Amino acid sequence: MASSYDAGSIQVLKGLEAVRKRPGMYIGSTGPKGLHHLVYETVDNCIDEAMAGYCDKIVVALEKDDIVRVEDNGRGIPVAMHPTEHVSALELVLTRLHAGGKFDKKSYKVSGGLHGVGVSCVNALSDWLEATIKRDGHIYRQKYERGVPVTKVETIGDTDEHGTIIRWKADKSIFTVTTTYDWDVLIQRLKELAFLNSGIVIVFRDERLETPKEQILKYEGGIVHYVQELNSKAKFKYPEDPIFIVGEKEDENPEKGAVITELAFQYNEGYSENIHTYVNDIRTGDGGTHLDGFRSGLLSVLSKALDGNEKLKKKMPKKDGKIDQKEDPYEKLTGDDVRAGLVAVLSIKVPEPEFVGQTKDKLGNPEVRGIVDSLVKEKLTIFFELNPAILEKVLEKSIGEATARIAARKAKDASRKKSGLSGFKKPEKLSDCSIKDNPSICEVYIVEGDSAGGSAKKGRESKTQAILPLWGKMLNVEKVDPTKVMDNDKLKPIIDTLGAGFGKDFNIEKIRYHKIIIMADADVDGSHIRTLLLTFFYRYMPEIIEKGYVYLAMPPLFKVQLGKKDPVYCYSDAERDAALEALGEQREKADVQRYKGLGEMDGNQLWETTMNPATRKMRVVTVPDAEAANRIFTVCMGEEVEPRREFIESNSSYANLDI
Repeated sequence: MASSYDAGSIQVLKGLEAVRKRPGMYIGSTGPKGLHHLVYETVDNCIDEAMAGYCDKIVVALEKDDIVRVEDNGRGIPVAMHPTEHVSALELVLTRLHAGGKFDKKSYKVSGGLHGVGVSCVNALSDWLEATIKRDGHIYRQKYERGVPVTKVETIGDTDEHGTIIRWKADKSIFTVTTTYDWDVLIQRLKELAFLNSGIVIVFRDERLETPKEQILKYEGGIVHYVQELNSKAKFKYPEDPIFIVGEKEDENPEKGAVITELAFQYNEGYSENIHTYVNDIRTGDGGTHLDGFRSGLLSVLSKALDGNEKLKKKMPKKDGKIDQKEDPYEKLTGDDVRAGLVAVLSIKVPEPEFVGQTKDKLGNPEVRGIVDSLVKEKLTIFFELNPAILEKVLEKSIGEATARIAARKAKDASRKKSGLSGFKKPEKLSDCSIKDNPSICEVYIVEGDSAGGSAKKGRESKTQAILPLWGKMLNVEKVDPTKVMDNDKLKPIIDTLGAGFGKDFNIEKIRYHKIIIMADADVDGSHIRTLLLTFFYRYMPEIIEKGYVYLAMPPLFKVQLGKKDPVYCYSDAERDAALEALGEQREKADVQRYKGLGEMDGNQLWETTMNPATRKMRVVTVPDAEAANRIFTVCMGEEVEPRREFIESNSSYANLDI
């Protein structure tokens, strides 16, 4: 019998119930990313006070027991009774969606917390939250549990200070993966905010440690300083000081107010672009119309400059085939050509931003594209007229990129034509799985060495598990032109095996396996291979990391066996000691084997310990903060020794070597 569906079936979620019911709609996820988003939402409210001119200091503290405290010296959230809602304004802000001062342009001309759901979401998704307000000569406090007030707004003292303190503990029933905050992830966002607001001081403390750690963030140079830091590890950079563009332009609709644009950028000798975009201090990771405007403006200015420079124009590759006499015989620059090696920060202030989704990863205002485009064209044209040597260097770099791009395209076309193949080409050493049409259940083990590869082939489940052995020294892609990656004899088998292309031609929809498992020895050489492979994936196939397709296999370090009893496989020294301890008086009779490499295991042992989905241990590779990972890869794998030494020394106490 079908279940009834009538008026009584319609549920109305009151207050913050909707947030608790569907948290992903409001903060993106209930994993580590969503957990850290709680901090971002709270700090963004402080930043709004700073942009309004009322706050110049923010403190973010990680207390013991996964408690977070965020405090500012702004005006303090109002606590008086709301004239129409008949509850305290503080309670209204913390318990109602779409309630806040961001809708009143008299209070905030621009704001990152546009939708008025930020701090109320933090309250809804917390086991408990405590708000302390300093304003009007008094200190007020109110406490909540899972979004519901458990006390009234109480006056607990007097003060001459002003500001807001929000303190909370995330709800473990919502954040089931973890409620532990990552210093490295948070420091990147807080540094961004300090760069974007040059007059503000942000103090970040880790009070979880026996000796609390503190970092004070203040950058007078603003986004120019930000670009310099992002580009600090580059060997060559130009111009010496980043190009800085700033401008304010009214929208055609005067009610929307003025859009303020700040842009700083600089080039280096590398090949990839590194552009960070922000709207009202909110990072727009997926870009949007402001990024489109910058890209189109930059390409337009450099294309026009190249057309007017006959000497450099002749360095561009010529078009293939017959060309009409009136037609330009030379190839055109593309956006990828002019952005190779570009490091940029674009920050705009928009009174009425239209974000795609509550997490604000992409700007949608169509008018912003034209505003940024015209500003870049105007200001950049003037800059290059005054600095012709810099213009020529940028054009030389762009021409070199265009030449390499066109040569790579021709080589790829010739290779396809010669082989007569346009799809997947099986590498010689790949032992593929028999299922070919369902990548969601297929996995490929990238194995260090032919010996281990042979054992893996014998021990695998051939229907769903493919084996690709690696041999020789892996290429460090940090140091080479992308065109050399495609033909590298160590990386080409990986590219061909995955079957989805690489770089700008990568298509995640064509990937042949949804589990790409790196299986290397648990030693220094194995760690080096893992790092090189992850660097390659991060640079040329970042989507497979973002989607959680990349894993690190965890082979055992020891086998403990007593007589003919079943062996116990141990993955650390501690597990070995525990296994021996469990044997009691017979521990001296046990045989302890230390595996020096995967090749020491036969097929059955490798299956039992490392490849059997029912018993194996693996770690998924994630990039919780792309910028932090990008910096670590660059430092660890770049040519400069000194930055790598500094990184190791400053992070050694936090290192997790058990990979």
